[in-house]
Amino acid sequence: MTPAAGSRAPDFTARNQYGETVRLTDFRGRRDVVLVFYPYAFSGVCTSELTALRDRPDLLERAEFLAISCDPMFTLRAYADAQKLEFGLLTDFWPHGAIASSYGVFDPNRGCALRGTFVIDRTGTIRWSVLNPIPEARNPDDYAEALASLAPDLG
Repeated sequence: MTPAAGSRAPDFTARNQYGETVRLTDFRGRRDVVLVFYPYAFSGVCTSELTALRDRPDLLERAEFLAISCDPMFTLRAYADAQKLEFGLLTDFWPHGAIASSYGVFDPNRGCALRGTFVIDRTGTIRWSVLNPIPEARNPDDYAEALASLAPDLG
């Protein structure tokens, strides 16, 4: 079940494309977070979505973007290097799909994350989410609108 807006975001610990540990709670009180679940590194729609984010510094400055897939860490490192993605790519490889499952966006038949996005404020509360069908790309302008609705940066 997908957590609703207004509920506490499920916490997690994962490794990014560099092998560094990332915890959702590390951003609490410091920065808004956008979780971008995507099915597969190197696939067409996923690449178009993530490179669209790469090309939107206005969004990347506004919040911490964490893109999450079930791909292994080394695949994510190669993907980030190939596409020049500088935001965090987190691996949900093992236990396979555990993070995506906690957000209700894991497809056990395909073994991948669905195309879900969650905007989480500094208190750790989900403020906005969207779930698109796997073949349908998300619009980065929707992220901008959701982030604009959050409290302004006071620090």
